[in-house]
Amino acid sequence: MTPTRVLFLPGAAGDAAFWAPVRDRLPQPLDAVLLAWPGLGAVPARADVKSFDDLVRLTLAQMARPVDLVAQSMGGVVAALATLARPDRIRRLVLVATSGGVDVARFGAQDWRPGYRAHYPDAAPWIGQTRIDLTDRIPSITAPTLLIWGDRDPISPVDVGRHLATLLPAAELVVIPGGDHSLARDRADEVAPLIARHLAG
Repeated sequence: MTPTRVLFLPGAAGDAAFWAPVRDRLPQPLDAVLLAWPGLGAVPARADVKSFDDLVRLTLAQMARPVDLVAQSMGGVVAALATLARPDRIRRLVLVATSGGVDVARFGAQDWRPGYRAHYPDAAPWIGQTRIDLTDRIPSITAPTLLIWGDRDPISPVDVGRHLATLLPAAELVVIPGGDHSLARDRADEVAPLIARHLAG
């Protein structure tokens, strides 16, 4: 039997390696695809990637058959848009420390853009200019969704996760004490079993 394809979507740093620690701790065999975002973070640019829509297109191109989506931070917005575009191709979702397409400022979130621009001065400027509001569309996402948040994340406070849990009709929220915005990478020993359980459900 062919294993379910699992697409791992990084945040605005664009680095496919972000998800490697979790991928390596999941049960095998696993048809895992770790996506990178060209032009973001330190990832080399590509002429065909000039907007957020292009990131969604790259994700949809990996969805020739049903997939599970595992996404962090900005990647969670890409995951939501891909799910809305092709709900028939989504089996399960995992969203970690993301806005998910809601306004995080109302929950006291720290603006990530100044620090990002300082750290990645050569990143594509459009990433800091994109504003996407999916609040009215999120309730139509019916795929079983695991939400993983840390309670020490200034960029996506845990109240964002709680809010998404009220919007998504089939969501479970798990809060990791002391977890920050990079918890999926830095605390993979705790995060991977949660994801494995959800994907096997």
